[in-house]
Amino acid sequence: MLRTARSLLRCTGRHLAESAWIPGENAVKNRSVVSTRPSRQCSTTNGSHEQTESSKTPQRAVLYVPGHSEKMLKKLTDLKVDCAVMECEDGVAVNKKADARETVCRMLDSLDLPLVTDVAVRINSMESGFAEDDLTSILKAQRLPDTLFFPKVDSVEHIYWLVRQLKSNLRDRDVTSPLKVIIYAESAIALLRLPEIISEALELFDSEPFSLDGVVFGSDDYCANIGATRSQDGIELLYARQKVVSVAKAFGLQAIDMVHIDVKDQEGLQKYSEEGAMMGFTGKQVIHPTQVSIVQQAFSPSPERIEWATELLAGFQQHQQTGQGAFMFRGSMIDMPLVLQARNVMELAKMDNSSTS
Repeated sequence: MLRTARSLLRCTGRHLAESAWIPGENAVKNRSVVSTRPSRQCSTTNGSHEQTESSKTPQRAVLYVPGHSEKMLKKLTDLKVDCAVMECEDGVAVNKKADARETVCRMLDSLDLPLVTDVAVRINSMESGFAEDDLTSILKAQRLPDTLFFPKVDSVEHIYWLVRQLKSNLRDRDVTSPLKVIIYAESAIALLRLPEIISEALELFDSEPFSLDGVVFGSDDYCANIGATRSQDGIELLYARQKVVSVAKAFGLQAIDMVHIDVKDQEGLQKYSEEGAMMGFTGKQVIHPTQVSIVQQAFSPSPERIEWATELLAGFQQHQQTGQGAFMFRGSMIDMPLVLQARNVMELAKMDNSSTS
């Protein structure tokens, strides 16, 4: 069915997802709105290193740390964050690329990061000419990253390239749990092709030692690509953000929102974080440790929201036992869509508790 859906998408000019296209059920099999993968142990024939991951933790804050700076990477040992990304791309100058990949490989094996739920690496884009060396170096580490961030994915050809590289580098390694992959949509053509790119990736990754886990929206590259001017309210990015989150969620993937580049503007950060959470994003990119707590709180349900969901679900269960469908709750008529929202709130609450325990 997935192959049929992909063929249909191509035949309709790859724009079917603009309206009501729904991926084949194989594409979303065993997936939910947020990642719910089991705790993992990753051992390899080149050595072993146990990795644990909270099975119920979305990547609310995705923090980039320059990979060439050993000093900054070591600060992660005392930082509590859902996802720390050792950076080889935008945060590293061209003349530091080799240093970054070598430092990242060494830090993966040597750093103890008990407060970081997901230890990740962002490589350079395929088109940059640096990505192959990034993968060759980083995937030699005895401790593989939990997640690989792959930027500027504009076509399925980029996915084909990544699959070849991963299969080649992991061929002699006994990976017992998949390496998660998160891709970036950072251009107009990437948005138009995103359903096809995800569909193809899910099929190609099937039965491989890596899995597709989410999509990141790269707002600055997107604005440069379409010639947009950044505004205070971000209206020029509304369509793109909605597109990314809708397509990602259609396939049951995480959707990670744009960076707030003004690290001193905590009020603006909170506003955009809460807005992103309301739009359906599961997390947000951050570039400074001071942004982490604001973002992670914004993408977690409030006590009031949890109370609402708990009482609504209790009322739903009671009315189900009496054979009733829709029912009144706090002055509003409740039907199944609101019940599903309440269930999502409780699932996020469980994930939040898991990450803070």
